Amino acid sequence: MIFPDNEYLIKLVRARMQYGKYKGMLLIDIPETYIVWMASKGFSNDSLGKMLQTVYEIKLNGLEYLLEPLKEK
Repeated sequence: MIFPDNEYLIKLVRARMQYGKYKGMLLIDIPETYIVWMASKGFSNDSLGKMLQTVYEIKLNGLEYLLEPLKEK
């Protein structure tokens, strides 16, 4: 997956879930099991769906640690 720019990654680590059980939680902090379940249902084609798909790929490949420095303290 190619990211358009670094701003996308910053936006990704600051984005929050907009609905459901994890509403208000940072996308990157949503448990992997839930993200995998969402992937099995199919992600929406909007910006949230695309960010969730990116989070899925990051978690699937164990790369969360790469985003830790970008999180707001």
